[in-house]
Amino acid sequence: MDPNEQKKAAGEAAMAYVKPGMTVGVGTGSTVNFFIDALAAHRNEINGAVSSSEASTRRLRDHGIEVMDLNSVDDLPVYVDGADEITRHLQMIKGGGGALTREKIVAAVARRFICIADESKYVDILGTFPLPVEVIPMARSYVAREMVKLGGRPVLRQGVTTDNGNLILDVEGLTIEKPIELERSVNNLAGVVTVGLFAQRGADVLLLAGRDGVRTLTA
Repeated sequence: MDPNEQKKAAGEAAMAYVKPGMTVGVGTGSTVNFFIDALAAHRNEINGAVSSSEASTRRLRDHGIEVMDLNSVDDLPVYVDGADEITRHLQMIKGGGGALTREKIVAAVARRFICIADESKYVDILGTFPLPVEVIPMARSYVAREMVKLGGRPVLRQGVTTDNGNLILDVEGLTIEKPIELERSVNNLAGVVTVGLFAQRGADVLLLAGRDGVRTLTA
């Protein structure tokens, strides 16, 4: 399967975790778009969706799927999202699409996090993909200096403002051997909204698409 076929296979495989009457958490990105397209065929069976980005919200609504405010949802049984990198421990780097804060909030609420990815995203150690950090604009330079102290090379993502009105620093050059510790350290910096490390709350299930089909890995 070519990369798009792998993404489509992973997105469609996630439908096994969607049950009638559910409110479904929906992430962001090219693989998730295939999941949204698959979800559309069952839009009359689900209660609705909670979306992690404006882009996903538009796609869901274009398919006639009701998008609900997370604050109005008492229970979120499942959240389906992709990853920029993921390890065998189901710890991830996310945020390449700029929606890391809302993704992290929805993941925190969900009872189960189903990650859908193609095999190119599966790594032994996180850090080859630049680590996104969403920052309050006035904290940009301070946080960048602190990321240098942690061994990274921060680069401002040009021309990007998040759905929350903030900036993103993409931190290159990290070898993240202790992702939970780094996640806590970066989140503790003044002015950081969140870091795109999903290690404290990683995925519960990884649906990993490759040339031979979709494998299911669990934490």
